[in-house]
Formats: sequence, structure tokens, C-alpha cells
Amino acid sequence: MALLEPGSIAILPSAQVMDRNNDVTFPFRQDSDFIYLTGFMEPESVFVLVPGREHGEAILFCRERDPDQERWHGKITGPERAMQLYGIDDAFPISDIDDILPGLIEGKNKLYYAMGANPEFDARVIGWVKGISGNKQSGTRPPGEFVQLGQYLHELRLFKSAQEIEVMKHGAEITGRAHRRLMTSVTPGMQEYQLEAEFQHELTMSGARSQAYPAIVGGGENACILHYISNDETLRAGDLVLVDAGAEYEYYASDVTRTFPVSGKFTKAQKAVYNVVLNAQLAAIEAVKPGNHWNQPHEAAVHELTRGLVELGLLEGDVDELVACEAYRKFYMHRTGHWLGLDVHDVGEYRIDDTWRVFEPGMVTTIEPGLYISEELEDVPSKYRGIGIRIEDDVLVTATGNEVITAGIPKTVEEIEALMAGESL
Repeated sequence: MALLEPGSIAILPSAQVMDRNNDVTFPFRQDSDFIYLTGFMEPESVFVLVPGREHGEAILFCRERDPDQERWHGKITGPERAMQLYGIDDAFPISDIDDILPGLIEGKNKLYYAMGANPEFDARVIGWVKGISGNKQSGTRPPGEFVQLGQYLHELRLFKSAQEIEVMKHGAEITGRAHRRLMTSVTPGMQEYQLEAEFQHELTMSGARSQAYPAIVGGGENACILHYISNDETLRAGDLVLVDAGAEYEYYASDVTRTFPVSGKFTKAQKAVYNVVLNAQLAAIEAVKPGNHWNQPHEAAVHELTRGLVELGLLEGDVDELVACEAYRKFYMHRTGHWLGLDVHDVGEYRIDDTWRVFEPGMVTTIEPGLYISEELEDVPSKYRGIGIRIEDDVLVTATGNEVITAGIPKTVEEIEALMAGESL
């Protein structure tokens, strides 16, 4: 509210219920901005902020109680209870929005709204503004300026509060248990989707009802497909399996990748490549600290990956020169991390005025270097072909450095092999 200028209004609609197929909808997931500001988890809702409004600055439009609807679909909060439960100053039935909201918009200098995010609601907002403009006899005045709400709201979401961090740490604990379960339950001959089922089972039993994103469970060559989600092939003895999966807990995402041997033991070649990626990840994590900029972890990872590729004989030449000409991109073609929060690829700018953003306490980022040595790379020694490895953790920027909130998940060769052999860690 303090970021909004006097004489302004901000409008934020909830997510919509989406049809899956005939008479079936996708599970409803509230819009991340909406849940951040309100905690209100129902569709057909609109949140409005009006700085300085005498009768209450925070306003919610939502569904009214309806016994027939509740009998079929569950409890509806209703406007009166929304004020009691969610700290809303004023609440109205969503059916009255066309009568009430134009009056709140009228006379305001600025309208903060995420134009383009919801085309259907965009049309309603434009209709209300046009209606105000067209009513010239009444002397009403529409907003003189539309401002993208996200540039203010997303800056707030980038910095996690102590409460948000606690929720994210709990989600990380659940994710950690699920990844450890996979390492102890995988066997040659399993289907990739069976390993995914083990992951989902652990999440559900721990109170995280959904994954933060479709799980990647790629055995063998499938690990070289960056966004592989078919998860429908057989896990073979001697192969590695890459699992990129995380819990969504109380709307907050975890994002973790571990790569481990289906048979419980890394081959010499797999271990060599794995340790290159691990060294790159550790170097990148070390670069996450206040005062360093966003790209420094990526630079650290790229340098270590390139150095390791030279040591493996997969690249030849001076490391700095190879980095400068991006020779590593044959084996590593993505960035080393992204913001994490209510969205798995969370909001927040990576550059400010064309300059890499500086890390500050409260930010949470992933660190996820990898190497992907496709079978199609015929100029690579056969012992390395088909190896895909990514190692990913979630890292909180603290006042003195960083905290890896997913650190409880084994990731050294020795830790993974010991856990898979049934040894306690």
C-alpha cells in the first residue's frame, strides 16, 4: 500500500477455474500475486487496494455463501467471513462488482493493474474505464494513467520474510525426504514413472499435495533432454537417473535435482563427470552472497565446468579462452539458477538498468549446473556418451553469506552410494 501513490487504485483478479475436458476442471491453483497479498484461495474473486479510502483501503469481491453450491463443491467463505478471517477492511459479493468497482475507479489518477495477464478481465477493466469516460454529463473522470502492478508487487515478492523462509524450509525438508526415498527405492527394471510415483507419495504423505512443477525423471540418455517429462521408459542397470522434482508446500516451491546410479554405484566415467558438476555447483554456491551480483554464480560454474571438461579431454585449450568463446555450450546450454518462491521460476528482475542485480538478504535462488553429453556427440569418447548430470539446490541469501536450505539431501558420490547401500548418514 505504501508504494501506491495517493489518489490511486490497484486491482488484482484471482486465478480462473480452467476446463480440463468435458465437465472436468484442472485442480484450482490460486494466482501467486493474489495469494501473496490476500491468503484467499477461492476463484471468482477480485482484490482492490484504495489508499486513503475512508471506509477501508483493502477490499475483496468474492462469492456469496450458497448452500446448493457448497453441497457439491465445498464451503464458500463469503464476504462477511472474508473480513473476519483475512483482515479485509470491506468485502462485497462478486456479483455486485460492476455496480461498485467503477465508482472506486472514478476520479483516481492512476490505476495499478497487471494488463495482459488475464485478457478476459482486461476487457472488463477497459469497459469500466470507458464507461467512466463516456459519462461526460456527470463530470466523472477516469484514471489518467495505467501502471503495471507487477513492477511493485514482484519486487516485494523477491525478498522473503521470516515466515516465508520457514515455509520454504519446511517444503525443502519434504522434498529432501522424497529424494532420499528415491535413492533407496530405485532398482533396475523400474519404470521412470514408478520412481515419480514414489516421489509424489512422499510429498502427499507429508502434506504437500502437489509438485511445484512436472517432475523430470530421466534415465540414461533421457537425462540429456533438459525438460524431459515423459517419464515412461525403463531404468537400466549401469545408467544414471536424473530426477528434477520439488514439493509445493503452502504455495511455495522447492526445486531440487539429484543424479544417481540406478544400480547404486557410479562407474569411473560417471563419477568423473559427476564430480566436475559438483565442483561447479559448490563454486557457484560460494558466489551467492550479499555484494556479489546475480551472474557471478553462473560465471563460477562455467569456469569450473570448462576446467573439468578440459581435464576430461572433452575440450582442448586455455580455460579462459574456452569460456570466452563459450565452447562449454556444447555440453552446458542453460543458466545456473533462477529466483524461487511462490513460483518455481519466481518473479523479480535479474538486471537493474542493464546491470546485473546484486544479491541481498532474503532472496532465494536455485543453483543448478549440469553437463549433458548426448549419444549423438560422435567426437566424444564412448565411455562418456549418454551421461547427463545436473545437481540443483535452493539457496537463501543471508546477511553473512548464504544458507543451502536443501543441504540435507545427499549429493557427493560417497554420500549417495552410502545411502543407496543402506548405510546411515
